[in-house]
Amino acid sequence: MTAFTTWLDRLTGRVTMYRLVLLALLAVLAESLIMSGLGRIAYAPGAIVVSAAVAVVATVVSNRLVALIVRVKPHTESSIVTGLILAFLFTPQLTGSSLGYVALAGVIASVSKYLLAVRGRHVFNPAAVSALVMSIAFPAAFPSWWVGAPAILPIVVVGACVILFRTRHLQMGVLFFVVATVSVTATYTANGFVAPLALQSALLSSPIVFFAGFMLSEPLTLPPKRWQQLALAVVVGVLFGLSLHVGPVYNSYELALVVGNVLAFAVGQRRGLRLAFVSKEQLTPTSWEMTFRPAHPVRFGAGQFMELSLPHARADVRGQRRVFSIASGAHDPSVVRFGFRTSERPSTFKAALLALSPGDVVSATGVGGDFTLPRDPATPLLFVAGGIGITPFISQLQHLRATGDTRSVTLVYSVPSLEEAPYVAELVRLETRVLVVAPAAPSSLPDGWEYLGAGPLTAALVQAGAQDAADRRAYVSGSPGFVHSVRRTLHEAGVRRVTTDAFSGY
Repeated sequence: MTAFTTWLDRLTGRVTMYRLVLLALLAVLAESLIMSGLGRIAYAPGAIVVSAAVAVVATVVSNRLVALIVRVKPHTESSIVTGLILAFLFTPQLTGSSLGYVALAGVIASVSKYLLAVRGRHVFNPAAVSALVMSIAFPAAFPSWWVGAPAILPIVVVGACVILFRTRHLQMGVLFFVVATVSVTATYTANGFVAPLALQSALLSSPIVFFAGFMLSEPLTLPPKRWQQLALAVVVGVLFGLSLHVGPVYNSYELALVVGNVLAFAVGQRRGLRLAFVSKEQLTPTSWEMTFRPAHPVRFGAGQFMELSLPHARADVRGQRRVFSIASGAHDPSVVRFGFRTSERPSTFKAALLALSPGDVVSATGVGGDFTLPRDPATPLLFVAGGIGITPFISQLQHLRATGDTRSVTLVYSVPSLEEAPYVAELVRLETRVLVVAPAAPSSLPDGWEYLGAGPLTAALVQAGAQDAADRRAYVSGSPGFVHSVRRTLHEAGVRRVTTDAFSGY
């Protein structure tokens, strides 16, 4: 299983999250056309293609116009994704009114990204809020969510699972699926369906899987903590199946998600983040640290990440948004630092990042992650970092020093060589106990550091370097393959609690 998940991480990590969702939607669209041609779907192939084209064109064009008016750079790939989602919500028909409704839905979705934002913070899933507005303003255009057709369920399941796996939201998606299935089944049963038929209808004729994988999982509208995401999955899952209405507003799938978006906004970052570039420092021949000053203090926990948005010309498949672990301590919210690795041919995003001049502004779409320290200061810690995976640990170690937290910390640092180990000077300054794993023994090590071995890390090496490893709370950060391997090794060494932070696609 580890080999498969490592391979899947490596495969999906080659493209951005938006590109992955776009490819999955295109796969669902292709399967829809095949099933339509075979007579397994009630809608004609031509109607599906034309409706999807209208939805995408209307969304992309209107988004560009609104972006031009408010003087921001549009994110075209995001607009295409929104347009395709709308194409799966509204019934595909070749009538002027139907196509007009789909086009209007695309315009509403684009406008909502800017109009329904709070202090620059994206609040609602644009496809959901558009579908909700259309269902209230134009009852004849009530979304049918035809994407729940049984014939295309297999490809929807595959796409949803890949997206949820890539975003580390698989647990949330499964929880929502279970709760929503129970909720829908209960509603069908209350309306006269026998229980087996009600369950069958919930599983095979409702868009639960599509909703979980392609809509609920949107990062910009999720709360930052995992327990909050799980709670949100339960709330939205219950609302998903309820049958009720207040005046002209009927409960619907899209309303359930919009309510969830409001709840997520209430517990998350409540303003858009703008970071002014201050300086950069080369840490090793292949890694850099960049310092930014936010326009407003940023709330984050030591070990969390931030997604940066940097529109630039001729972006490669890695896109214009990237997630980076924060390398600065949470004790000083007026400064944010990021450490990252580069290659001989860096992505266009990293090249654009390194080309910033002091004063240039970068947008951040949000802060999140559960790679945070345990609250009990008596808990001893075992950090295991692979290369640039050291960055969240630097944030945590700085936070511990700044707050006077003296808990026991041992860091196992796996690197190609000491020359390629980022933040060596900072680890020395923080007086961290470091156990080095490298192919060759370093000629010299800072005081308090030890060479553990050539690696790969084994349970015997862990126990040799940290005899009390089984009593420590372990944290692992690095590439997906490194994280999967080390987590298994730590369990073999008797470590019971292991928290991980995989740098997918890094």
